[in-house]
Amino acid sequence: MTEVVFEVTQEEDGGFSAAALDHGIYTHGETWDELREMARDAVKCHFQEGQAPGTIRLHLLHVEVLAVA
Repeated sequence: MTEVVFEVTQEEDGGFSAAALDHGIYTHGETWDELREMARDAVKCHFQEGQAPGTIRLHLLHVEVLAVA
């Protein structure tokens, strides 16, 4: 495995939540920069030393709700 892919959503309060697609890894950050660091830490903690993939991909989902009227 060469990478872990996270699906990222922005919370109503402005923070970000991320869930890895193929692993039970979840994390949160108040800012994008904090999320990046939290994702790195979460991946390092999830895998044994030397087993973590070399790349983390953060895939931001943008959901927008529009009123029709």
